Amino acid sequence: MRLFRRVLTYTSCLAIAVALAIAAQKPPDTDAEFRAGIDKAAREALAEAGVPSMSVAVVKDGYVSYVQAYGDARLDPETPATPAMRYSIGSISKQFTAAAILFLQEQGKLSLDDKVARFLPGLARADDVTIRQLLSHTAGYQDYWPQDYVPPFMLQPVTTEKIMDLWARKGLDFEPGTKWQYSNTNYVIAGAIVEKAAGIPLIEFLRERIFVPLGMKSVTDIDRAKLSDSDPTGYMRYALGPLRPAPKEGKGWLFAAGELAMTAEDLAKWDIALMERKLLRADSYRQMETEVLLRDGVGTHYALGLDVRTERGRRVLEHGGEVSGFTAQNTVYPDDRAAIVALTNQDAVGAAGALARKAAPLLFTRKDNEGAARLEEARKIFAGLQQGNIDRSLFTDNANSYFSREALEDFAAGLAPLGTPQEFAQAWRSLRGGMIERGYSVKFPAKSLRVWTFELPDGKLEQYQVAVL
Repeated sequence: MRLFRRVLTYTSCLAIAVALAIAAQKPPDTDAEFRAGIDKAAREALAEAGVPSMSVAVVKDGYVSYVQAYGDARLDPETPATPAMRYSIGSISKQFTAAAILFLQEQGKLSLDDKVARFLPGLARADDVTIRQLLSHTAGYQDYWPQDYVPPFMLQPVTTEKIMDLWARKGLDFEPGTKWQYSNTNYVIAGAIVEKAAGIPLIEFLRERIFVPLGMKSVTDIDRAKLSDSDPTGYMRYALGPLRPAPKEGKGWLFAAGELAMTAEDLAKWDIALMERKLLRADSYRQMETEVLLRDGVGTHYALGLDVRTERGRRVLEHGGEVSGFTAQNTVYPDDRAAIVALTNQDAVGAAGALARKAAPLLFTRKDNEGAARLEEARKIFAGLQQGNIDRSLFTDNANSYFSREALEDFAAGLAPLGTPQEFAQAWRSLRGGMIERGYSVKFPAKSLRVWTFELPDGKLEQYQVAVL
């Protein structure tokens, strides 16, 4: 214990240095068009879902470039949401628990490939299940909270030991490593292992290793106490009924699976640390972000506390979160040094994820220096196709052969009745077959289309396609 405290003393000094370095950075100004785009996407997501409020933080070019809150944090009395308010982030907490395990592995206190029995020998199949399988949801322990509401028994306090007694000492749902099944129980076990290996509470370990170094001053543990009166109220609704205050889970139920609450901006600071690999070693970040495979080689699209995927050629790390009264979405594009954080105060809704999808194109469109000119060109081509004609000088021979008389007639017949688009925006840019691929979203009152083009190095278009979104 004494040696561990010496390590933490050195770490605290390092933490101050890192925090000061972060504070010294000056984020670039964002233009009014970008801010207006985020505002529009957020308000649309709120209106579509009927959610009371949303807090948003956007990372662009490695900086927290925009923070804003929308709607009402509390309905009675009516209280506008502000960016300084803390929202529960639910299962996004899991990536912090995974990071704690990786810190301990770096210290030599455990290994991802250790069996659970090393720390908790009384659990089912503890000699067969690894810590890596816990963090990747491939262990087989049954989820103690699959419901999207709070069952009566969860209104009462519980201990970590009791959760493990009821859900981790009975038979597994499947052989370890053979299936992927989301389970909060896995992370309760992982949190208990952190506390045994570190010798201090999980929340204290996270504060020492992550929150203080990154200047995440707003973080609080809602497993110990509910959010303050200056933070949002969590809401729920039955089907399409009125919003009602959501019940608070009993003490102990959230723990390492979902105990954290913070501002959107503080979660964005963590996202930047992921991008820049600030705290953990490079090999630890690689393990955290690498998709775990099942025994038969099938991918799980999950790493350690993170969903992993690609989107139009971009690597994406993300996770959603939900506890009673709150939902959240954290989407990180690490190679593009961009991220979107969306936190809401209503459970069982998809508004946070919807905002992330709506806002993503805004992060990348302006990286493309030629994008504005190509966007205007794409609009003009679309308008021409609505009239059944094109400027053939813009296209290659292959593309011109595609636009036969029959094709142009079909384009006009299908597109002309739609009228003028309400929105025509670039949605992605990537490389394909030695060409630049650009994608556009085209919105009309009753229909949304996608347009995508292939552009040769000489600027001519090898392809211009239109289809339903």
